[in-house]
Amino acid sequence: MPYLTATATDTRHTHAGPGVGVPGYAHPLLASDQWNALARPGAPVHWAVLNVHDGPGICPDPRCLEAVGQLRNAGVRVLGRLDAAYGRRPFDALMSDARRYLDWYRVDGFLLRRCPTHREAIPGVRRTSAGLRDLHAGCHLVLGHGTHPHPGYAALADQLVTFSGPWSDYRWSQVAEWTADHPPERFCHFVHGLPRGHLDEALRITRWHGAATFYFTDRTDRGGTVDPWETMPGYWDEIVSRLGTGVSE
Repeated sequence: MPYLTATATDTRHTHAGPGVGVPGYAHPLLASDQWNALARPGAPVHWAVLNVHDGPGICPDPRCLEAVGQLRNAGVRVLGRLDAAYGRRPFDALMSDARRYLDWYRVDGFLLRRCPTHREAIPGVRRTSAGLRDLHAGCHLVLGHGTHPHPGYAALADQLVTFSGPWSDYRWSQVAEWTADHPPERFCHFVHGLPRGHLDEALRITRWHGAATFYFTDRTDRGGTVDPWETMPGYWDEIVSRLGTGVSE
C-alpha cells in the first residue's frame, strides 16, 4: 500500500487560539470513551497523538483505525508518535515507523518525543524533519523536547514542546527569552499533577509564557512509574467550557 499524504480536510482548532494537544491516550480498546470525547463538537483539540504500541505497531489495528477516522472526520489532526531517543534513534528506523503510520492511519504529522535539545544535535533533527516532510508534504511536526531547547530548533518544526512535567515545577517555571520572537502557536506545554482548583492559574501561566497548545491533567506519573497522559483529566469538561468562552486573564 503506498503511503498517503492527505491531510485532514477541516482542521478546526490549530490556529484558532488556545487549545489542547493530547500527548497520547491509552489504546482505544481500553479508552474508547476518551477517544470519542475528542471528536465531540466544541472540543478545543488542536491535535491528538496516536501511539499504537511504542510506535505504529507491526500491523494495522482496527480499533485505532476507527478512532483515527472518527477524529479526522471531526477535523482533528492526528499525529503519529515517533521516539527520537534523544538523538540515538537511527534515521532509517524513524522513517520506517513514519511510513507505517502514513500507510495504515493517514496521520497528519508526527510528535517526535524525547527530541534532543542541544545545539550539536540540530543537524540530525534537521535531517529527520526534512525526511518526514518528504514523506508527507502537509506534515504537522511537533518536537517533543519537554524543556526549552537551543533556539535553532524553532526553524525545524511547526511546534516545540518547551515544557513537560509536574505542576509543582510548572507554576514556578520561567520562559526562555528567545521564545518572544515567535507567536504562541509555535509552543506547547504538557502539565501533569495539576489539581482542579489550580486550572485557571495554569491557563494564565500558559498564556503569559506564550504557548497556544497545552495539555493539563490531574493524573500523576507516580514517581515516573506510569504515563500520566494515558487517561483523560477529571476536569476535561471544565477545560472545554473555559476555552469555549475564551481564556480569561
